[in-house]
Amino acid sequence: MSYREVMTKEVVRWGVVAVGARMPVAAAPLAVVFLVRERPGGYALGAVLAAVYVIGEIIGAPLLGVRLRAERARPQLAVGLAVGALGFAALGALPGAHPVALGLFAFVAGAAPAAATGGLRALLNSVVPEKAAAQALSVESMLTFGIWAVAPAAVTGLALGVSPALPLLLAAALMASAVAGLWLLPVGWDSDADDRGGEPMTRILVRAWPIYVTGAASLSMLALAELVLPALLEQRGIAVGWAGPLLAGLALGSAVGSFCYGLRSWPGRLRTQSMVLMFAVSGCLALVALLPSLGWLFGALGVAGVLQAGAMLTRNLSLREVLPPSALAAGYSVMYAAVGAGYAASGSLAGALLSVASPSTAILAGVGLSVVLTVVGLLGEVRPAPSTGQVVSSGAGASPASADGVGGRGDDIAERAAIRGGGDAERGL
Repeated sequence: MSYREVMTKEVVRWGVVAVGARMPVAAAPLAVVFLVRERPGGYALGAVLAAVYVIGEIIGAPLLGVRLRAERARPQLAVGLAVGALGFAALGALPGAHPVALGLFAFVAGAAPAAATGGLRALLNSVVPEKAAAQALSVESMLTFGIWAVAPAAVTGLALGVSPALPLLLAAALMASAVAGLWLLPVGWDSDADDRGGEPMTRILVRAWPIYVTGAASLSMLALAELVLPALLEQRGIAVGWAGPLLAGLALGSAVGSFCYGLRSWPGRLRTQSMVLMFAVSGCLALVALLPSLGWLFGALGVAGVLQAGAMLTRNLSLREVLPPSALAAGYSVMYAAVGAGYAASGSLAGALLSVASPSTAILAGVGLSVVLTVVGLLGEVRPAPSTGQVVSSGAGASPASADGVGGRGDDIAERAAIRGGGDAERGL
């Protein structure tokens, strides 16, 4: 399949809605820092508000994501985005409010729309051909990296040049526009109510834990690059101002990697692709910790961005293989929470290590943690399926405990993979 298959009016409409829903998310942590920085202890308060916002996302994504229903996803997403817009509006309109009130607004702004990422990804899957899943997710990834590249610069310019409250008020307006834009999209996605075989949603999602672990490991390495880079530059005797261009190069590399991954089918199973890409990203970040010159840092981070994008895409495609359609939106939401938790854990580890070790040592320790998480996740994917004592037949009557790597829906998964043109339960491309 080519990108022409996903360049449709429906996908363009989806992209407009996605920008409205996701630009506020990318802007929020920095925007709350600028909002309160001129108050006494403003930077510390801003850091706390940003952390509360992220905690809201981590809590809200799985709690609300598992409640999304295919037949009424649009109104559910609309309510979450509308409440999130109110949270952003309250932050922007009441910058002098008590810190506890600001924390409540930040939590609501993060938690209420947290299921939108998973829901919108499921809606995107519903408007493209089944065989174009990789291209659709690549387009989504490119859009996301573009948003994250633009948002910090826009927040800084508006907060310093106009008003600290303006980025949050604009975030509220964008999120509200996404609510209206949802009515340009399907009301939901096709889903067979019996595709879970009567199994509880939570149990199905828990079975996919290895994919969440490797997803968290992938973004934890990105946290290392972002959070430790300024200190590493100082250690190398390089001007800290280069951190911005270096991170821009990382984001550009990720966008390029997303585009390249969707250009063709790649050899090997998805878990094999993920393993190779994750270890390669780890190697690039280890080089970042060891290389002394600016040019080498640009090269290593750019290559890390290319590879990291592919690693994240393999995880999202793997979820399509191991979860039934009715659980996809919830699975994507849990993945969103998992990668957020990985980012926060890696950042916390790096921050703690920076007080007792050099920046290069902190990066290497974080890379080690990511490698451990990757190995744990990959071992979980290839673990033997539990024996049920039943003979598994092909077709609709297959037992839920059949022999696929993550959670055992082997026959049904293989059938869906073959429909996508892969023939193998884990290729999916």
